[in-house]
Amino acid sequence: MKQSRFVYVILIRTTPEKLWQALTDPEFSRKYWKNMRQESDWQPGSPWSLRFPNGKLADSGTILKSEPPHKMIVQWRNEWKPELNAEGYSQMTYELVALGDSVRLTVIHEIDVPQSKLIEAVSNGWPQILSSLKSLLETGEPLAITRENCKSDAK
Repeated sequence: MKQSRFVYVILIRTTPEKLWQALTDPEFSRKYWKNMRQESDWQPGSPWSLRFPNGKLADSGTILKSEPPHKMIVQWRNEWKPELNAEGYSQMTYELVALGDSVRLTVIHEIDVPQSKLIEAVSNGWPQILSSLKSLLETGEPLAITRENCKSDAK
């Protein structure tokens, strides 16, 4: 286990296939991820990035593992906050498990840095993003807090 770790578990009334699509489709994910755009082909070894609405790079990394629709592991590095970037690469894991008419989504974000500022930051961001994803899939509407353009837009 890494030295700093954030784990979030949420149940979403959907199928693993629909949830996987929601997590990986760049246009769909913009709806619940503050209009930020993910870019990847989601194959192991492929690059991954998350961009602000203005196109500036927010985060980057590599797809380490992709087992649709059950598990994905992404090597992840913050690119716009020097103090977070200095911590190096973290690892983010999606685990999807079907439970009746729902899917248990577990997000594990970890790094081998004691008292990581990155993990502190993502522990505030992930609950918003994942709650908005749940709302979008179950009601057709994301949470208002994630519909707006990202306020952290690096200028």
